[in-house]
Amino acid sequence: MKPPARIALAVMRVLYFLLLRWTVTGREHVPGHGALIVIANHVHVADPVLLMLAFPRHITFLAKEELFRYPFLGRLMRDGGMFPIARTGPLERKRDVVRQATGLLARGEVLALFPEGRRSHSGVLLEGKPGAAVLALRAGAKLVPVAIEGTEKLKGALWWMKRPRVAVTIGVPFSIHSAEGRLSRSESARLTSELMHSIARLLPEERRGPYGG
Repeated sequence: MKPPARIALAVMRVLYFLLLRWTVTGREHVPGHGALIVIANHVHVADPVLLMLAFPRHITFLAKEELFRYPFLGRLMRDGGMFPIARTGPLERKRDVVRQATGLLARGEVLALFPEGRRSHSGVLLEGKPGAAVLALRAGAKLVPVAIEGTEKLKGALWWMKRPRVAVTIGVPFSIHSAEGRLSRSESARLTSELMHSIARLLPEERRGPYGG
């Protein structure tokens, strides 16, 4: 992480402390070393910084490129070693992102993904995309589910006056395995459902969306 990102993150820590009442549980579940893929629900543009502040290890994001269009957040994410992923565009560009992510995990680092692929403005979990499952299998990395609650309240001109309660819950790391030699569409869907359920179990029932029950 570059010095500008360290300074910006320190400033954001103070701002989040002043503007939010946020808590973190489950830090003890995180191994001190080794490759990890953090998978979290995505509610607000504030979520990436919140994850960086809450997680006990340095996180690198593989995030949709739209997040990098916010001047301050985009600069912070790039200086922190994060890189955008395009949902459209040439196939080779997407393959390059996968190669970067796989290389990062091979070095024992921590990569964070929002497997829903977009924000849920209501705070209810959306259907997951297969990218996280595919990457976890390719890299042989453990997954760490994280649930974010409360950032859906960060809207309107005066939300900061209420100091909304925000909670970050870190779950127990786990691995996924495929019995098939080649990852078929049905197997990819099964594994994606498995990892999305791991996030859903950390959320209240009314926020679990298609992964409730």
